[in-house]
Amino acid sequence: MNIHEYQAKELLRRYGVAVLEGGVAWAPEEAAAAAARLPGPVYVVKAQIHAGGRGAGRFKDDPHGKGGVRVVKSPAEVQAAAAAMLGHTLVTKQTGEAGKLVSRVYVEDGCDIRRELYLGLLVDRATSRVTVMASTEGGMEIEEVAEHHPEKILKVAVDPASGISGFHARKLAFGLGLEGKQVASFVKFVLALYGAFQELDCAIVEINPLVVTGAGEIVALDAKVSFDDNALFRHKDLEALRDDSEMDPKELEAVRNDLNYVALDGEIGCMVNGAGLAMATMDIIKLYGSSPANFLDVGGTANAARVTEAFRIITSDANVKAILVNIFGGIAKCDMIAEGIVAAAKTLTLSVPLVVRLEGTNVELGKKILAESGLAIIPADNLADAAEKVVHAVKNGAAAGAAKGA
Repeated sequence: MNIHEYQAKELLRRYGVAVLEGGVAWAPEEAAAAAARLPGPVYVVKAQIHAGGRGAGRFKDDPHGKGGVRVVKSPAEVQAAAAAMLGHTLVTKQTGEAGKLVSRVYVEDGCDIRRELYLGLLVDRATSRVTVMASTEGGMEIEEVAEHHPEKILKVAVDPASGISGFHARKLAFGLGLEGKQVASFVKFVLALYGAFQELDCAIVEINPLVVTGAGEIVALDAKVSFDDNALFRHKDLEALRDDSEMDPKELEAVRNDLNYVALDGEIGCMVNGAGLAMATMDIIKLYGSSPANFLDVGGTANAARVTEAFRIITSDANVKAILVNIFGGIAKCDMIAEGIVAAAKTLTLSVPLVVRLEGTNVELGKKILAESGLAIIPADNLADAAEKVVHAVKNGAAAGAAKGA
């Protein structure tokens, strides 16, 4: 789960992470009032959307104007900048041409910036450790730095048994060329950030840019925080920070029904139980010449109601030309899944080809239920057979459509 910059900074402040003073606003007048409460005389107005590259972005109705981060010098200018952003669509490299509607802005105090750095924390799956990354290339997309200047990315892996220590942070500080007071400030910052990362069950915390001020202090100029969805049951207060308007409607519906769903841009809808099996299903669809429209894991405790909701979400995607169900029966037995598939197909009146591969507990009973359902379900013997049949169904449908149009 992602949150806005202003929410991230408020959370990090509680853990002793150095951030600038600021206030969120939903209207231009609120933005001016927020600026009046800050020391000034320089203010920064930032569009709040779940996407990077805001400063270099453009507004759809003002393509030649300024982006989503603007530096101004009075509350009146803050109000004008907010008015130019609120209710308008901001397009960045991460949003694509569709852009995102700006519903709120963050007004922040100005800062005496001497250097811009990058700092990030994430879980390295290869080492099973939290890794702290830092770079002198602050303000740039870290992916671009990794591609063109990998030598400029410093990494320190933290042993979970001992946790983070001052020497981890000092190693990074010296690698970044910090000195004197800057080193002590950086160490304090990193230790506080790591504490927040651990206690909040974060997936990623990214500070870009992390700035060195004229006074030698280390401050987060921006903050991106993403939480581990599987740990949110421990943090009900964090769930309240979710901005539904920033989510794909299908993904939001999936969250409400306890389904793991990610929208993609392919043409074959996937319904699978188990994340690993879902990834394998997506891979084999690509191998056979098509592309998945989604990642959808119904979980090991799927029932008829959950299967119906899964189908509803998949079919709400206009790009879906066929559906592949790939289930390995365990806790969720194949006969129960089959009954759910039949109920969903009848309830939703599916209009696209449906290929089903079942394996595992009560598989023969499940296949019998599907065969006797009277529905046009295409059975598959194994995963390769399923992928071949669903891709064939998509291509035949496209060919038939083209022939009809001709």
